[in-house]
Amino acid sequence: MNWLWQSLYSAAAMFWETLWALVLGFSLSAFVQVFFRKEQITRHFGRAGLREVALATFLGAASSSCSYAATATAKTFFKKGAALAPTLAFMFASTNLVFELGFILWLLLGWTFVLAEVVGAFVLIVVMWLLVKLTLPKGLVETARAHIGNEEDSCCHSHGEHEMEMKGQSFKEKIRQRENWARVAGAFFMDSTMLWKEIAIGFLIAGFLMVLVPEHWWENLFITQGTGSMRMVENAIVGPLIAGASFVCSIGNIPLASLLWSSGISFGGVISFIYADLIIIPLILIYRKYYGAKAALYITGILFISMVSAGIIVDLLFGALNLIPKVRPHSAIAEASFRWNYTSWLDFAAILLSGWFVWIHFKKAK
Repeated sequence: MNWLWQSLYSAAAMFWETLWALVLGFSLSAFVQVFFRKEQITRHFGRAGLREVALATFLGAASSSCSYAATATAKTFFKKGAALAPTLAFMFASTNLVFELGFILWLLLGWTFVLAEVVGAFVLIVVMWLLVKLTLPKGLVETARAHIGNEEDSCCHSHGEHEMEMKGQSFKEKIRQRENWARVAGAFFMDSTMLWKEIAIGFLIAGFLMVLVPEHWWENLFITQGTGSMRMVENAIVGPLIAGASFVCSIGNIPLASLLWSSGISFGGVISFIYADLIIIPLILIYRKYYGAKAALYITGILFISMVSAGIIVDLLFGALNLIPKVRPHSAIAEASFRWNYTSWLDFAAILLSGWFVWIHFKKAK
């Protein structure tokens, strides 16, 4: 049973080392959700132009969600008339362009991967927009919208209750009102309760894979030698396939990304793997339920091709700029341990902040 305790210890230690960053990310995300005035820009999603896609991306980045919540919210937009390209852009941005993911990525893989993830996200959205513009089958949107019917969102709840507009108020007025901070606490509580299962599963899977899977197995799974185009393309394809089979989405796949990087997958392969939180098997089944089999297949295909393309482009771009790290350290989860250092103090501060948010949330609920 030593392998079991070793796996659990590794997962718990890695969670402890990243706890403060998670809380900081959720706090900033909640702040943006409450104080960012959206001005009902979702009304402008009806067209599939680049401007509408950019607005959807910006709104998604300010609306942190788990992958399931993002999918449910996007479905609501689509049902109310949003075009497919802005819908997919919102769905992707709300899970891949959020504070908490960036902080965890920075801690486990470094600033280069954070930069690559952000740059690649915009590349992916542009590629996705072009693919939809060029390949969208005639009548698919109407068929998918009709299929939605009157179904209720069954995965997660959206952040609608936290997105009341505060018109006619300056930022100073908003920030001084207690009820707005109560809404920040509510948004923090909602985000953390939606995502804690995914985060826990992600760390556990990474911990068990690190202990149980021999290093040579990863070497057989994807090409690890050479710097040719074959390796770059193969790794960018394999990354999303691993993510789709792992059932881990959103922030939960970052620990596994750290393990893949230390095991030899390419830089672009890591990026495409991180993006693939929206094509895990449970979500593909949800797409089928929401939009019908044909539309679900089309959406999954568009997302997959966009993820692979973004991984390859990022690999080429960062390679040309000589920004790809030369050294592959051991997986961050393999080196994690419980130590008394500055991280412990940050974690204790994060726990106090979380407790304060939870106390405010439940006090308001009474």
